Order: sequence, then structure tokens, then C-alpha cells
Amino acid sequence: MTSPTVGRPRITPGRPEVDARTEILDAAAALFSERGFAGTSTRQIAERAGMRQASMYYHFAGKEEILLALLDASVTPTLDRAAEYLDADDPVVALYELARSDVDMLLAEPHNIGTMYLSPELRSEVFAPFRAARAELMGVYAALAARITPGADPELAGACCMQLVEVVIPLRRDDAVPNGLAESIALTCLRVAGASEEGISRVLGR
Repeated sequence: MTSPTVGRPRITPGRPEVDARTEILDAAAALFSERGFAGTSTRQIAERAGMRQASMYYHFAGKEEILLALLDASVTPTLDRAAEYLDADDPVVALYELARSDVDMLLAEPHNIGTMYLSPELRSEVFAPFRAARAELMGVYAALAARITPGADPELAGACCMQLVEVVIPLRRDDAVPNGLAESIALTCLRVAGASEEGISRVLGR
């Protein structure tokens, strides 16, 4: 007896090591980067992924859901480690590692999906989960800054650190990413948070 297939057959064979959902996300990320969200249709996404449009709808209800999945993937890996950073004995080291890993993740994303962060479409309620996740990540930066410099404005420090991390997005867009960027941004975050030179030296000397 032949086992049933999931979804409809593809127009072109997929990459054997990549599932259909991942191919859709890859195709959409590339198109959003090239054409913007408004300029990309679900038909174009399906065609780029090598499948029929009906097959794409088996995995996603529409392009808003696809973009939400892409955006969530740019913050959730860092949030998954939030407790590890927040519970660390040394907040200076923890903030450095948080910022450095956050930059590395944004650099590793193949289509620089962070360019979508300021898109007007993200004001829609559909993207509220992403906005909440990004606010939670900013809160992690703020909490570490508060431990480094008690009495300072942690929300301001957290927001500044997030802005520093996300400067990698326009740098990638302009093909102007210098060597050692993640480490430089992480060190700047420490100074924004008011870390002492002794604390910074401790990080550099590890």
C-alpha cells in the first residue's frame, strides 16, 4: 500500500536535505530582501521555492505568517538563552557574550532579514508576537545594564545596546562589515552600560 504524500507535488524537485517549509522561508527571505514585503506575492514565493502556490498554503496561511516566522527566527535563538545570561555571576561578561552572539546571529542570517524590522507592515497586529519578543530581548539587555551600573537608566542602556547590535543590518546591506565587528559592538555595549575599565579588561583577558 502506498503511503500518502504530504501536500501537493512540487513543480521542481526540492533540495533533498531541506524540507518544504524551509525552502519556502528561504525563498521568501530572498524575495523580501530583493523586492520588499509589499512587492512580493505568494505566487512569486511559491515559484522561487519550486512548488505550486497551493502547496505553499499547506505550510503557511500567507506571506504575513511567513515573514513572522522569519522575524521570530532572528530573535528567539538569543531569547532561548536569556536565563543563562541573566543568571550569570558576572553581568559584564554576560552582556558582552549576549551582544556578541546577537551580532553573530544577525550576520549569519543569509538574507539579512533584519532589513524588515522598520517596515511599516510590522505595525500590523499580525506581527505583535515579534514586537513582544524584541521588547523582551531589549529587557534582557536592560536587566544586565542595571546590574552593571545600579541607579542608571537601564531602559535607555538596553535600547542603546539593541541599536548598536542592529547597526549590523545596514552595514550588511551596504556590504561594509569590518572584521571583528561582533567583538567591537559588544565592547561598545559594555561602555554604554557603564562597565568599568577593570571589567572590560576582565572580558578581554579571558
